[in-house]
Amino acid sequence: MRLTELNVYPLKSGGGTAMQAASLTAKGLRYDREFMLVTLDGEMMTQRKYPRMAMLRPVYDGTVLTAGEFVHRPVDNGVVRGVTVWGDPCLGIDQGDGAAAWFSEFLQVECRLVRFSGHRTTELGYGEAAFADGFPLLLISQESLDDLNSRLGDPLPMNRFRPNLVVSGLGPFGEDLVRTLRIGDVVIDLVKPCGRCVLTTVDQSLGVKGREPLRTLATYRTIDQEIQFGQNAIPRSLGTLRVGDPIEILEGHQP
Repeated sequence: MRLTELNVYPLKSGGGTAMQAASLTAKGLRYDREFMLVTLDGEMMTQRKYPRMAMLRPVYDGTVLTAGEFVHRPVDNGVVRGVTVWGDPCLGIDQGDGAAAWFSEFLQVECRLVRFSGHRTTELGYGEAAFADGFPLLLISQESLDDLNSRLGDPLPMNRFRPNLVVSGLGPFGEDLVRTLRIGDVVIDLVKPCGRCVLTTVDQSLGVKGREPLRTLATYRTIDQEIQFGQNAIPRSLGTLRVGDPIEILEGHQP
């Protein structure tokens, strides 16, 4: 069992950055969902309503945020705005009129770019999160995607599901049976299945919606009245994750 992918999403609902190594903090992978686009009234913006966001390819190195022609040095002294993630109130530092103008032009809708500030607890109160939906980490088994693709006419890439961690060797949906994993020197707890939504139908290269994979997943992955694919996770210990790290099951079992 190995860690085969590490993905960081600097901008909520923007494209991911594939990493060979990444620091795991209490809020998840460093720089993950640190930035978010919001409407003028502070509501989060995602591909669910704005699928063109999939065309954004943000990269953040801790100093400069880039997205295509957009180059931005984050500000820490901007206006602190009250914003929401699924109705959950949190704070974001407004990144200025220039950033707002660039993203508003790209999406053809007025918006503001904010950077996470303050503290936010996870959905179940286990730990911290930045602008992620509810949990700091999402883990998916490569074999789970392989199983899905065996049922589809046109196979889909893993980026439809936007995981932070992709693992191999657990088997199809083996992540459902695991509660605690050691990945390299880091320990994480898998705490809740990930219920999937229309965002998974957005082609991440074209920014347009289709019907799959939800139509097919609904036929065999509807559990507790939601379509489940992948597991939300929280860190039990912190450190550095590296692609290729060995994985050990500490609690739970393989199928």
